[in-house]
Amino acid sequence: MHISTKCSVAIHCLVFIYEYGECKKVTSELLSLSTGSNPVTIRNILSALKKDGILSIKFGTGGTTINCPLNEITLYRICKAIEPDFLSKLIGIHALPSPLCPVGKNIHNVLDCSYQKIRDDLYDSLQKITMENIIADYHNLY
Repeated sequence: MHISTKCSVAIHCLVFIYEYGECKKVTSELLSLSTGSNPVTIRNILSALKKDGILSIKFGTGGTTINCPLNEITLYRICKAIEPDFLSKLIGIHALPSPLCPVGKNIHNVLDCSYQKIRDDLYDSLQKITMENIIADYHNLY
């Protein structure tokens, strides 16, 4: 199973923007230093979050701010903005089972039932966790 590390970097960026966006000009270079990620990667993440309406970005002069209430930014929304098809790619199924084998010709349908339940459970869990929760955890641990 796989959720890209880009989602973790996006959450890191959102926490940083929330914490420092009012007092500093938050740029991709600054976020790159904080996350340890390439500035191009950061710009791609910020662009995806902007496209979803999560962020406002001032191009040219720089500066990024959160564009909506924290309780409306769920982990699902973040992951979906960064990787739109992440749930469908979450669990792979082997591509070429034998159509001559009774198990092989039916295994995809059999696995689809179980795997869809896993996707549904993950979707529900990701929808329940918001940036409001994550910021609270950050403050409790910091």
